[in-house]
Amino acid sequence: MPPVASQASSPLAAPASADHSTLSLRPYKHVFAAFLCGMCAFLDLYCTQPLLPLLSRVFRASETSVSLTISASTLGVAISAALLAIFAERVDRKRTILASMVALALCTLMTATATTLPVLALWRFLQGLVTPGIFIITIAYVTEEWPPLLVPRVMSFYVAGTVFGGFLGRVSGGVIAQHFGWRFVFLALGLLGLLGAALTQRLLRPARHRSASAPHASPLGTVRNNLRNPRLLATFGIGFCMLFTLVSVFSYITFYLAAPPFSLSTQQLSWLFTVYLLGLLATLIAGTVLVRIGLRFGMLAAIAISFTGVATTLIPSLFMVGIGLALAGSGVFIAQTCANSFLRDAAPTGARVSATGMYIFTYYIGGTVGGLLPGLVWKHGGWPACAALTCIFLLLAGFLAFYGWRPRPPQSDPIPV
Repeated sequence: MPPVASQASSPLAAPASADHSTLSLRPYKHVFAAFLCGMCAFLDLYCTQPLLPLLSRVFRASETSVSLTISASTLGVAISAALLAIFAERVDRKRTILASMVALALCTLMTATATTLPVLALWRFLQGLVTPGIFIITIAYVTEEWPPLLVPRVMSFYVAGTVFGGFLGRVSGGVIAQHFGWRFVFLALGLLGLLGAALTQRLLRPARHRSASAPHASPLGTVRNNLRNPRLLATFGIGFCMLFTLVSVFSYITFYLAAPPFSLSTQQLSWLFTVYLLGLLATLIAGTVLVRIGLRFGMLAAIAISFTGVATTLIPSLFMVGIGLALAGSGVFIAQTCANSFLRDAAPTGARVSATGMYIFTYYIGGTVGGLLPGLVWKHGGWPACAALTCIFLLLAGFLAFYGWRPRPPQSDPIPV
């Protein structure tokens, strides 16, 4: 177990004497609200992954072209995250989350009206633009509303919500598209998003705390300071590599499995994403374990799990491919919990929203590249080439975690690193 601060005031230094009222997750409805925010944010983002072979046939487009329905949304997320990093430090947390939820649901409903692949990609881009208002602000909300010792646990519920939302969007998308067509996917998810916004309005309490920033501080100055922070730069690089992994693996594996000898249908491809439920369970367990083993070791373990999973998908067995996908996804989700929690330690008070926005920007740029770059190697080496490329990025993430997340001297209010 890594060393923790020895100050008596630190909740990690003396948990036995800590005020248990500040260390309780009750009332649980507030924790569920964080889960719900994560779920709604990720219902739509990757819902076209199991539809890629279908969309390729409908629009008579190549694998790389239809993957734009993924990359367009992740690019929108990256651009919006960059803007939030600069301007969103002082925004009202709950209002911003709710407004973004409603905007996302409306954009999703409008996506069903697309008649060409470029128009579909445009609506997917707009979905991506409004999505960060949910999860960037939710991450900041969690780090500010709960005591430091509870942040990894609550963050694990939030990340579990993102995992469940991604699972629900993908599986329901494949099933609905198989029976009713791809347009009904966006109609169903849009209505579900509006329902999620209504529930969040009831369950999410208004923010009681907020990291104070200097009243005349320049937003760009905060961004510059973050870019001078080696621990944040390492975290940004890790985020890039981890979403590259998730998008690359779960997008291009569908083409691999839709072709012989597997020849899976759209609905069968969607059920493949049930492996996300294992990632959800692993994330919830990790929320408790990370407090004990530290974020740095947890991140290295998560990267190793993902690397093993990607390698396992090369075994020519559908069962082993499923095991590999479960490991790859679980590793990415645990890494996301580590990185989101680490931002509190790495970013100074008053710069956490900007740091989160910058992290999300690099994270989703990684997702955008992960949707396009593997398409180039796919033409020459198929799935084995995509898997090899993904493993290279995972090794880079491990290097950044090992050298960039070294513990700094003890201080008050830490999360163990």
